[in-house]
Amino acid sequence: MQLVVARIGRAHGIKGEVTVEVRTDEPELRLAPGAVLATEPASTGPLTIETGRVHSGRLLLRFEGVSDRNGAEALRNTLLIAEVDPEERPEEPDEYYDHQLMDLDVVLQDGTEIGRITEISHLPSQDLFIVERPDGSEVMIPFVEEIVTEIDLDEQKAVIDPPPGLVDDRAEVASQRDADAEDGN
Repeated sequence: MQLVVARIGRAHGIKGEVTVEVRTDEPELRLAPGAVLATEPASTGPLTIETGRVHSGRLLLRFEGVSDRNGAEALRNTLLIAEVDPEERPEEPDEYYDHQLMDLDVVLQDGTEIGRITEISHLPSQDLFIVERPDGSEVMIPFVEEIVTEIDLDEQKAVIDPPPGLVDDRAEVASQRDADAEDGN
């Protein structure tokens, strides 16, 4: 199975280094020197990582055969793709790869079906499951421990305990002031 692990940014310096936007939780494994990565577009690869280092909080990579700024700049916006065994799991027991979560059935704790995960959105503050309901509408479920209480890969389901209003129209009044405003006081 192929996973996008990074996107190449701009050239850095004159010796062929590039900045990369990391798209994996395991850059030390996926973006290590010696790693051979497929690319999108395919015509720019495969690329073999020669060196890697962190500079001012950004990961810089240099690839075999790319020794100057022009060669590095030609790789800009290329996606780096790693081949991953579909049975491989992250080291931490409560971590998952996106491909493991895609198409899981989402159910409430009582077994009520909510839908199926069709997309995972990685935001700076948290990840979101984009869940397609049986009627075709979508709902966004924050992938946080308080809401997603269980991931069962064997049963292919994610169990959620959503707050009122997240997956239905039952919202709680947040404060008495809000209640007074609704009553016209």
